[in-house]
Amino acid sequence: MSEETTNMDEQVEAQSTETATPEVKPAVKQVNPQEFLANFDWHKYEQGIEAIDEQKLKEFEDALVGTIGFVNENEVIEGIVMRMTDREAIIDINSKSEGVITLNEFRYNPHLKVGDKVEVLVDKREDSYGQLVLSHKKARVIKAWDRVIHAHDNGEIVNGFVKCRTRGGMIVDVFGIEAFLPGSQIDVKPIRDYDQYVEKTMEFKVVKINHEFKNVVVSHKALIEADIESQKKEIIGQLEKGQVLEGVVKNITSYGVFIDLGGVDGLIHITDLSWSRINHPSEVLELDQKLNVVILDFDDEKTRIQLGLKQLQAHPWDALDANIAVGDKVKGKVVVIADYGAFIEVANGVEGLIHVSEMSWSTHLRSAQDFVKVGDDVEAVILTLDREGRKMSLGMKQLHPDPWSNIAEKYPVGSTHTGTVRNYTNFGVFVELEEGIDGLVYISDLSWTEKIKHPSDFVKIADKLEVQVLELDVEGRKLNLGHKHTEDNPWEAHENTYTVDSVHEGTVKEKTDKGAIVILGDGIEAFLPGRQMEKEEGGKLGKGDKATFKVLEFNKEYRRIVVSHTAVYKEQEEKNVKVANQKAETASEKTTLGDISDLADLKKKMDAKKK
Repeated sequence: MSEETTNMDEQVEAQSTETATPEVKPAVKQVNPQEFLANFDWHKYEQGIEAIDEQKLKEFEDALVGTIGFVNENEVIEGIVMRMTDREAIIDINSKSEGVITLNEFRYNPHLKVGDKVEVLVDKREDSYGQLVLSHKKARVIKAWDRVIHAHDNGEIVNGFVKCRTRGGMIVDVFGIEAFLPGSQIDVKPIRDYDQYVEKTMEFKVVKINHEFKNVVVSHKALIEADIESQKKEIIGQLEKGQVLEGVVKNITSYGVFIDLGGVDGLIHITDLSWSRINHPSEVLELDQKLNVVILDFDDEKTRIQLGLKQLQAHPWDALDANIAVGDKVKGKVVVIADYGAFIEVANGVEGLIHVSEMSWSTHLRSAQDFVKVGDDVEAVILTLDREGRKMSLGMKQLHPDPWSNIAEKYPVGSTHTGTVRNYTNFGVFVELEEGIDGLVYISDLSWTEKIKHPSDFVKIADKLEVQVLELDVEGRKLNLGHKHTEDNPWEAHENTYTVDSVHEGTVKEKTDKGAIVILGDGIEAFLPGRQMEKEEGGKLGKGDKATFKVLEFNKEYRRIVVSHTAVYKEQEEKNVKVANQKAETASEKTTLGDISDLADLKKKMDAKKK
């Protein structure tokens, strides 16, 4: 209990005594409660001891600076493992007390033992219990960053432990810091199996540090490149075109193969791998394969080296049988197909072209895919052979007789046949009579009566069509056919039926800019001019109207009929007027005034109707 508390109790006791014995009235000093509470030592009341003066404590600590056993907080120092339990290690840092560190901070070092020296960070000189607080993990990270930064600035080589794989590379423990090793920085050649490096200790070079995000990037490839740089300069200095070198397949792509020549990379393009056509370089070579290559070319700095493999072998054309000549039959395999033809490999590395026009006697415009596909075994005839230019053209249709050789016997002019519609254009239809024999039916030769705007309105592709041979050009391989000629020409009979001024029943089929098309009784079409469409009661004929028509013109050669509806009733009116005039003249001498008046009225009515 503090001295102030004792005085207060004595004052309370004195007041009680004064109350009991009023005759005794000693003088008592009055205490102000606010002043009393302001000066009351609560620390001594709660802790039982007086509070330490912070200024005196700081003076005491300043006096200890430099003495043996004094350490600063956040300072990294070296300690010794004095004892170990199942969970903790007791570390002596030569201070007034020992520190305790959990063994979890030493998981990377399972061989830790008593007597080992370790780096620790003084987290607190003493906690609320007066215990020294140390951290090995924090000390290791601080020291690690110092070492990593120093290694990066000075280009030093560091050892790292490959912990595991990650996306795009590996995670490496360097001085306790997790660094990233990109897949492209593991080796100078592409790595296919990353797992082979896991849990291995390797040498690295620190290539990048991001202080803001605390990221470290290391490279093992940089060390390898440094080792082979001298070899590379020596190899590049000795390169010559035509030189044969030994190399190892480093990488295979769709366009070629990269070869490691001992620190220098060269490329074999896919066209320089084999004299034969190949779809992918993997058909010829495989990774890590050793082989001899020849230098074809390189740039001025010798950084891009073009290599060849097929050039080490004799050209297949030089080994082609000398007895092969034009007209011989050869067998081969289809290796490439284009719209214009197909390439056939008749011997290893020797190809010939079959143009699409030489695949069939047919004159249809078709693609090579309609006849062959890649991988097919075909037989062909040699059409041209250029050994110096190493070119050969082949033909497949020559294996079959030319259908045009006896065309005049099979398809004489005037003969009738049934063919297949293969194609049509704006001017006609192509009809195939047999494989290789095509003929053209002009649009005007499709029908005697119909007005056809486009052949597709009359026939469709693959339809069977009966035709007659109209013209035959054997040298030009041209055949002119007609379809309407297989039927009697109805215009011969129409000439007697549709004479000029004859009148017929008909129906308006459709209207045009200049008039209308009329279908007459037997289905024949006639042209009705616009000025000849007026009706007797007024207005003009419309689509679907039935009426009588007068033939104004008939042309058998051009199959043309021109009719008029207006002329039909006008002709009748003219006849009526003529008859009336004749009657008036006959009775002119014996007519009365009444008769004359009646005739005059009739004439007026006819004139009005005519107008």
